[in-house]
Amino acid sequence: MRRRLRTTVATLALGLALAGCGRQQAGSDGPTTAGTSTSTTSDEDTTSDRDTTSDTDRDANTDRDANTDRGADTGGSANTGESTDTGGGTGSPMGAMDMQGAAERADSMLDLTLKAIEPAVQWAHGPTTTGSCDVTRRRTVMTVIAPERRQEFLDVVTEFWREREYRIKAVNKDKDFPAVYAQAEGFGISVSVRGQGQVFFEVDSPCVRKSEVADSASKPNGPTYEGVYPLPRPNVKSPHWSGGAS
Repeated sequence: MRRRLRTTVATLALGLALAGCGRQQAGSDGPTTAGTSTSTTSDEDTTSDRDTTSDTDRDANTDRDANTDRGADTGGSANTGESTDTGGGTGSPMGAMDMQGAAERADSMLDLTLKAIEPAVQWAHGPTTTGSCDVTRRRTVMTVIAPERRQEFLDVVTEFWREREYRIKAVNKDKDFPAVYAQAEGFGISVSVRGQGQVFFEVDSPCVRKSEVADSASKPNGPTYEGVYPLPRPNVKSPHWSGGAS
């Protein structure tokens, strides 16, 4: 009986000891697991921060690339403040020119053209007309140009314009009323054959600053016909240009 009691007590003592060890082991494992979980969460947060930073860097790079592309597309002029307008703005020759200056330029074009014609022909001023910002100068040839000489006459004028790098815009090859139209620095210039074979020159200016326009300073090489309009039909004979014209 005593033996059995001692055996029971020993068994209980062993059981209590084992139970104590189990609780100690369980307490030791618990904090370790929690620490591991905390460490894992920290790693995930760090990875998330790295991803966010990477996305931000990529966005910044994309913006820089887009800005670079836009600069390339516009020739790098978007931020230079320089104007690429080559029209009649205030920085161009046309922007600084007024209607009087345009009339003088037209006179110069007509003077040079008529001087290039050999043998020389007699001419007189036609009427000057003005618009809201443009001016037209005219010259009328008083020398008779025979029908068989008309094309030769137009060819001489056209060749001179080409030499001066005028751009030939149109050619009317009508047998009775041929004409040539050209352009130079925004000015239109033309030569045309009209009624009774009379030849007319005309220069139209581009739109410029409005101003008063004085009479032409160019002197005709024949009668001025001042105050006469319309001008007489051609009445001056040339051994070369008039031929057998009556």
